[in-house]
Amino acid sequence: MDGHVELEAQIGRWRGYLQRRQAIAPADLDELEDHLRGEIAARRSTGLDDDEAFLVAIKRMGNLDAVSREFAREHSDRLWKQLVLVPEERDGESGKGWRELIVVLCLAVGAGLAVKAGILLFGQESVLARNIGLLVIPFPTAYFAWKRRLAARTAGTLLLALAVLAVLLNAYPVVAGGSTELLAIVHAPVLLWMLAGIAYAGGRWRSDGRRMDFVRFTGEIAIYFTLLALGGAVLIGLTFAVLQLVDLDLEPVMEAWILPFAVPGALVVAAWLVEAKQNVVENIAPVLTKVFTPLTLLMLLSMLAVLAASGGPGQVGRELLILMDAILVLVLCLLLYAVSARDSLSPPGLFDGIQLLLVLASIAVDVVMLVAMLSRIAEFGTSPNKIAALGLNLLLLVHLLRSAWLGVGFLRRRRLFAELERWQTRYLPAYGLWALAVVALFPPVFGFR
Repeated sequence: MDGHVELEAQIGRWRGYLQRRQAIAPADLDELEDHLRGEIAARRSTGLDDDEAFLVAIKRMGNLDAVSREFAREHSDRLWKQLVLVPEERDGESGKGWRELIVVLCLAVGAGLAVKAGILLFGQESVLARNIGLLVIPFPTAYFAWKRRLAARTAGTLLLALAVLAVLLNAYPVVAGGSTELLAIVHAPVLLWMLAGIAYAGGRWRSDGRRMDFVRFTGEIAIYFTLLALGGAVLIGLTFAVLQLVDLDLEPVMEAWILPFAVPGALVVAAWLVEAKQNVVENIAPVLTKVFTPLTLLMLLSMLAVLAASGGPGQVGRELLILMDAILVLVLCLLLYAVSARDSLSPPGLFDGIQLLLVLASIAVDVVMLVAMLSRIAEFGTSPNKIAALGLNLLLLVHLLRSAWLGVGFLRRRRLFAELERWQTRYLPAYGLWALAVVALFPPVFGFR
């Protein structure tokens, strides 16, 4: 049974690699997997074990030699170099790269134009904030749809979902600056990014592997977007300094043109960079998780010590609850990114133990927050913000408790890491459904206030 599980893990790894590298059209991937499984069965009938049959089957799939060569470079410990290294073929890739770059630049400019039009059309800042996700996120979504050759039916469904969300955000008579409007501003981008994930997955959102790829992509695009933002800030700062020497003020141009185009455009460019330079980021990802996981654990332990010294959950104020919620969300993102960056076939090690401690500390913080929230609700009554925060923390608690249970089983070598990985991806839709409930149901339930 263990051999069969490892074989399935290798096939899943191969499939995920093809999907991320976009070596073939998504519609052909199922057929290729069937071909691979047929080759494996044929090799096993000759007496080879699962591992040998898998490697030889990949070698025999000549139409995937280019992918196998890249796969070999990243998995040389599994004897890929001896079995699948083939001469490189780069003919025709240059033209394809330029075409993709033109598409990306057009979408980046389109995102900037959409934001600029939104600034001109929406009179109130709160209305613009409500719609900012609708003005920006559809452009990287369009890039994914073009890149994945998304089926017309799936693309139509996504467009319909965007239209419905636009109606909900703008037709509801919410009070400007009210709680339900602020909640919609926060949760609408989450829902939009989930829709972008469907396009990224090529319509195969039910696939655990594709969901995990999107989790990994989300972490990587955050890295690239931050680097682009820092680089842009340095360039703008130097430009300001030079122009001030000649008594020119760049601030009006900055507010009117540079920021409306640079920020949304950078998101599209970051998505393209992750796709184009993915193997570089994949080398960075394990390093980042190993650096920030122990640091985040120390931060959570310090928070628990401060809460204990301040008198317990009953003394936690509203501002501290909001800050702790944000920290828990960041911890969850770090957990997801760490899981996505880990080799699922590697045995448990020290870092897995540290990660489990991080999850346990997060559970403790979450429980403290839930007690504090329930105390505030009992004392001051309910409100849209309190119910939204309570629901999010309950979702986080379930996610973290199950992750801890599976993590303990993995460290004790009673469970496969793939089970922990699958739990992360299969729970993700719960956050999307909660965001949808906050955007669609909270305004009428709480009287649009």
